[in-house]
Amino acid sequence: MHKQTFVAGAMVLLSSASFAADSCGQVTIADMNWNSASLMANIDKYILEEGYGCEIELIPGDTMPTGASMIEKGEPDVAPEMWSNAMRDALQKGVDDKRLRFAGSSLSDGGEEGFWVPKYLVEMDSSLATIDGILKNPQLFKHPEDDSLGALYSCPAGWNCQISTQNLYVALGMEEAGFDIIDPGSSAGLSGSIARAYERGQGWLGYYWAPTAVLGKYEMVKVDFGSGIDEEHFTTCLTQEDCLDPRPSMWPPAPVKTMTTESFATREPAAYDYFTKRSFTNNKMNVLLAWMEFNQADGEIAAEYFLKNNEEMWTNWVSADVAAKIKASLN
Repeated sequence: MHKQTFVAGAMVLLSSASFAADSCGQVTIADMNWNSASLMANIDKYILEEGYGCEIELIPGDTMPTGASMIEKGEPDVAPEMWSNAMRDALQKGVDDKRLRFAGSSLSDGGEEGFWVPKYLVEMDSSLATIDGILKNPQLFKHPEDDSLGALYSCPAGWNCQISTQNLYVALGMEEAGFDIIDPGSSAGLSGSIARAYERGQGWLGYYWAPTAVLGKYEMVKVDFGSGIDEEHFTTCLTQEDCLDPRPSMWPPAPVKTMTTESFATREPAAYDYFTKRSFTNNKMNVLLAWMEFNQADGEIAAEYFLKNNEEMWTNWVSADVAAKIKASLN
């Protein structure tokens, strides 16, 4: 009798442990107000609900207010795509004070900036993937108002990247090589200039960033300056209006992290482990953003599209039994 009681008790304990491992409570996720972050939030919602049994609430978010709320109030539990440079010191203090955790990289290659050219130009002449090759061929990048000049499209006025682009224009000797710098007037003007060049099969050279729908729609190649990245010089000089001696440097990648509260990581270790693995390359995200734009899809619709069409990717983020639950729900 005593032995039977012991066995029964052990089975109850094992059952309870199994339930605890599979259970998940209420979780709040920031649905940030740009497409890649909203897509991630909705993917996370679907996976945590269907695979882990969590109760998910998506709440509106943006970088600064979401970060401040997570530090001060412990809410929301998760920020899927935190561009951490925007409030680096505050977020690091939150980690040091055991309020926050950096779970993993939302974008495995970070936020990406640079000068880009159409892929079809590089396929024609591989040297056009380098600044040296471009400087020898200004005639391939015709200025819209002066055929004798090459054109470098910059950021719109007021964007910090306008400063770094101007300083790199000087550092790379582009004026001496026959290039003029163009202010596109707006983000739409900049993306529109890429679209026009691509549709006409013409040369284009300018600043752009990833992940974006534009780079998902139009295949572009990032220009190699041959300089590597000098992060200190980039930060202290190339991004400053009073940079007196600009030297070439590629843009340092911006860290883009999934951030959680410490309480969430402690309370839901299995769900937290998922966030340490969930990550996208910029190339993949560019394609997904282009799909969203073309189909006028919101984050929820795009999340289901991603899960149905990218099983080989997301199954690496979860265990086999969790993957089986998600696949069943999708079917």
